[in-house]
Amino acid sequence: MIGHKVLLAALLALAGHAAVAAAPARIAIIIDDLGYALDAGRRAIDLPGPVAYAILPDTPRGRALAVTAHDHGKEILLHMPFEAANFDGPVEPDVIMLEMDHTDFDRVFDRAIRSVPFAIGVSTHRGSLLTRHPGHMEWLMDAIRQHHCMFFIDSYTTPESVALRVAGEAGVKAARRDVFLDDDRSSPALVHEFERLKSLARERGRAIGIGHPYPETLDMLEAQLPTLAEEGYELVPVSSIVAQARRPDAR
Repeated sequence: MIGHKVLLAALLALAGHAAVAAAPARIAIIIDDLGYALDAGRRAIDLPGPVAYAILPDTPRGRALAVTAHDHGKEILLHMPFEAANFDGPVEPDVIMLEMDHTDFDRVFDRAIRSVPFAIGVSTHRGSLLTRHPGHMEWLMDAIRQHHCMFFIDSYTTPESVALRVAGEAGVKAARRDVFLDDDRSSPALVHEFERLKSLARERGRAIGIGHPYPETLDMLEAQLPTLAEEGYELVPVSSIVAQARRPDAR
């Protein structure tokens, strides 16, 4: 009788291990830079599944797109502009600059978050200069903590970013981007980066990909997202990835 019980326990343990091994790799997708083009934004919001949308503050269509995304049950992030190390293009509204003091930082952040309704998290837009500076990142985490239940995504535009470490020290739930899907918008490159995202998800159990509302990116995602489940992946809200993110030193 005891032998049967031991055998049954062993079989149950093996079944449990098999269930864990069979758990699908989890993928989260964020579409960045929404707020200017209405049609492209609406097309992005129509992507299947719990894709998240990072909306730039004080943009002409940002508020309307945030409302539409919320009505579709999608997650919304404030895509907060930060100063870049090397960028000579137009400056977005509400960009936070290195020269700002804490008071100006808070004033700009507060105005930005009010312009993106339903935001449940904050992500960095550019920021290859500012995310290297612990003091400014501490100010950012203080601002995020003041808006309860918000989390942080480091778009990770520089390997010198300290944002994720500072978030951990400040007790802010955070994760960082694993793959930019569309630095190269050619079809082979887009598919290659999406495959790389899936590979990282298999390796780590989860991965975050960031794309933009380019026609080429949306074409690729419209084709690829519906097949994820049958390939053994689960498309999940980015908030669920953040909730289970490892410490920065474990990445």
